[in-house]
Amino acid sequence: MNLQEIILLIPPILLALTFHEYMHGYVAYKLGDPTPKMAGRLSLNPLIHLDPLGTIMLFIVRFGWARPVPVNPSYFRDPKRGMLYTSLAGPSANMVIALLSGLFLRILRGGFLEFLPDQILKPIAIMTILSIQINVALAIFNLLPIPPLDGSKIFFSLLPKRYEEVAFKYERYGSIILFGIIMISWGTGISIFGAIIYPFVDFFTRLFGGI
Repeated sequence: MNLQEIILLIPPILLALTFHEYMHGYVAYKLGDPTPKMAGRLSLNPLIHLDPLGTIMLFIVRFGWARPVPVNPSYFRDPKRGMLYTSLAGPSANMVIALLSGLFLRILRGGFLEFLPDQILKPIAIMTILSIQINVALAIFNLLPIPPLDGSKIFFSLLPKRYEEVAFKYERYGSIILFGIIMISWGTGISIFGAIIYPFVDFFTRLFGGI
């Protein structure tokens, strides 16, 4: 990856990660949990939300994660429903950004900004395509039911109460499973997560951006 590619990746990555985590905190706060605000996470400053390894993963393989926003479900009137809405907020925000990026890309492809020089239009177009791809990848990756990803919290919030103990035990090993899959992928050269995520990225890039 050269310097030009890194520079073009930085804006869409920061946008995707920042809004993903901000919306987790915002929804939790609106549902009655002051924890995200007390932790200083109700901010659009990307530096507050970055996770070093998760950010590096986004640069390398186009999917990753940010530093999770702390949430205390006991503040919610309905803890299970509160966690469901809070967990869905991040991936939903990414899909909205991907959709808006796709609409903007269609404007670019329609020639509505042709008055701008190619030196400006081309980088903007590349960053817009990357924005669609990164946001979709971040959304789909986080929807996987592996702790501590959002998908596990969504899955747990939908489980009947009698299975909660099993869920808590599974949650303890989630990070080990997650990094185990990543290490196996690196060791074998076969992207397990990529095989799941990239078809969605391709589909939504075509759907939203028309390419």
